[in-house]
Amino acid sequence: MRKKVNQFPDELKYKIVQEYLGTSLSQKELMNKYGFRGNSCITNWMRKFGLSYPTEERLKIVHQMSKEDSKPQQERELEQKIKILEKELEHEKLRTRALTTMIDIAEKELKISIRKKSGAKQ
Repeated sequence: MRKKVNQFPDELKYKIVQEYLGTSLSQKELMNKYGFRGNSCITNWMRKFGLSYPTEERLKIVHQMSKEDSKPQQERELEQKIKILEKELEHEKLRTRALTTMIDIAEKELKISIRKKSGAKQ
């Protein structure tokens, strides 16, 4: 008598492959989780959907994302605030540079002194 073959819909197969590629779960762990057999099922499904093993860069991204998920909420909020402040600082640097350039042009073309002289009488 033949064994019963599990037939999974393509959506579930694709979900399993994505879970395999996107997490650190092994093929055996996924086999136990979803209750199917066959050591090369996931590999065959990957070929079927045209997917390949993640590159080293992809693995670093997944690892970084999993580390961020484990950070406390307060730490994530502080990191977000730092990013916002860095953008504001960059904007202010550009603004200062633009104003300095405008003053230089005005002093040159209008021949008037705008900046305060150092060592002025008090």
